[in-house]
Amino acid sequence: MLAFWLALVVFAVLLAILLPLLRSRPAGPDAGSFDRAVYRDQLQELDRDLARGVLNASEAASARLEVQRRLLATSAGSAERIRTGASPLVAGCVAAIVGIGSIGLYARIGAPAVPDMPFAARTIDPDRVAMEQALARFKKLAEAEPTNPAGWLRYARAAADADRWASAAEAFKRAIDLGQADADTMAAYGEMLTLGGGGAIGPAAEAAFAAALAKDPKHEVARFYAASIAAQQGDSPKAIALLQALAADLPANARARADIGKRMADIAKAAGLAAPPLSPGQGVTPRSDVAGPDAAAVEAASQLPDDQRMAMVRGMVGKLAARMETEPNDVDGWMRLGRAYAVLRETANAAAAYRRAIALKPSDSGILEQAAQALVGDADPTAPVPAEAVEMLRQLDTLTPGQPAVLWYLGLAAAQHGKPGEARIFWQRLLAKLPPEGEEAKTLKAAMAALRDK
Repeated sequence: MLAFWLALVVFAVLLAILLPLLRSRPAGPDAGSFDRAVYRDQLQELDRDLARGVLNASEAASARLEVQRRLLATSAGSAERIRTGASPLVAGCVAAIVGIGSIGLYARIGAPAVPDMPFAARTIDPDRVAMEQALARFKKLAEAEPTNPAGWLRYARAAADADRWASAAEAFKRAIDLGQADADTMAAYGEMLTLGGGGAIGPAAEAAFAAALAKDPKHEVARFYAASIAAQQGDSPKAIALLQALAADLPANARARADIGKRMADIAKAAGLAAPPLSPGQGVTPRSDVAGPDAAAVEAASQLPDDQRMAMVRGMVGKLAARMETEPNDVDGWMRLGRAYAVLRETANAAAAYRRAIALKPSDSGILEQAAQALVGDADPTAPVPAEAVEMLRQLDTLTPGQPAVLWYLGLAAAQHGKPGEARIFWQRLLAKLPPEGEEAKTLKAAMAALRDK
């Protein structure tokens, strides 16, 4: 491929140089032709002057001799007219010099041994493609059930993770309009509007944060942005006081306290005030040994044999579990711990961690959905659905009824426990949501038929 493109470039250059050398053109007039035309005109002018009596015969003869002398001089001294014709020899020499010289120069200073970069590698970012596909799938699922707020929440969270603030805000708004107007969703909607606006908190975002605080006066995210609203309105002392109150309500080793302290310092600096010391937390002594693994620890773990790596991972999970005992109100921490136990296939511990998160936010269908998915997502399809997952799936079906995955697993669990009638009810609800002639509907009908055979 490299040789082809190099030859093509050389050929194009040679074509521009050689065409004039290979093309014959007719000869043009010689340099003295213009002078001779002038002198002939002067001779004719002498005849006209003699006829008009301007010159006598002697003067006209003398002048004619001079003009004729000059005319003869131009004819004798004029060069032969130049004729441009084809020059194959010159063209061949030029072709050899340019072609061989170009190839030789490239071979010396170029990089002919470097292979072509695959086209896919030049134009496609695999991570970005995967992200776009995931977003498209979540959006398609939400649009397939436009009245189901859980679908819009899934899409909103995925869009937020991908920094698609406008799309996330729109999806959160759809969920809110469908009744999912809890404090978390309202605060998330306001945050997406704020991030999409470059940090400026507009009226819609301000109203969302106010609604979140009305539902949960202790909501951390909404309280943080309430302080930013006060600062934006020029009331820096109020903003600092709100941040101090928020910091005081958090455990002393909560990671969010660092962000609160930085925001408070920025507000104080902009207002020309001295930043006060951060309020003490709930009296828990910060513990660096439970902060979680850093990048170096993760890299070190990846280089270990399987058994040692698993031991190191279990140690990290143990530290996270210890930290959660000191920060029992950290919902995200309990969710991370649940996912970690699920990866280790410690279902009972994972379920216990998820239950702690659910207890803190019992009306958050998103937490229930993530917890149930983590417990059943990697399980063997032929294995029994964990009892902990069934409990969460039932709660989820009560909060946001009609989710296809929930109906499938609830039907499967009922069938596994010898309850074909209950399984048929769940699967009949699921069948009503599937395209009648699709593969999923065919598979589901086969499963329902198998129930009748038992």
